[in-house]
Amino acid sequence: MSSAWLPGLVLFNDHGNELERYLDAVYTHFEQDFVLSKPVFRGTRLGLKRHPERNGKSATFWHMTTTGAVEDERELDYFRCERIHWPRPIIENDTHPLLKIWSEPKGRNRRIHIWYEAEGYLVVLDDRGDYILPWTAFYVERDHERRKYNKRWERNRSNPI
Repeated sequence: MSSAWLPGLVLFNDHGNELERYLDAVYTHFEQDFVLSKPVFRGTRLGLKRHPERNGKSATFWHMTTTGAVEDERELDYFRCERIHWPRPIIENDTHPLLKIWSEPKGRNRRIHIWYEAEGYLVVLDDRGDYILPWTAFYVERDHERRKYNKRWERNRSNPI
């Protein structure tokens, strides 16, 4: 069950249980939210990480719909696909009292984390200084992982965003 301000899930079953048809639908939602229009986080418009592009779709799309440490071996994650409409409203509602937001250094940049604990959903943005890239977003299924993100928020919540 999702919060009233989050869109419903994009379910595989609602697309004839056909993978290609489902991926097309998931991409259409992503395209509406991140390609045809751009979300804004605290006054800064977000771009996209385009490379490596696969099948005409940006790296950001693949990072929001697949999982895995090796770029060329990432696998489709249905939890991520189902929630493809969630990153934008979470990014744009960053003042919502249930969202926990913090930043952590990552190389020369900062990673901004928007943790919606009640839904078990994390959005990660890469702050490049002059612009921000949506990096990834995913459902956190396991309790120990949820506890890990709460600890990271506790450790870093005073870091300026």
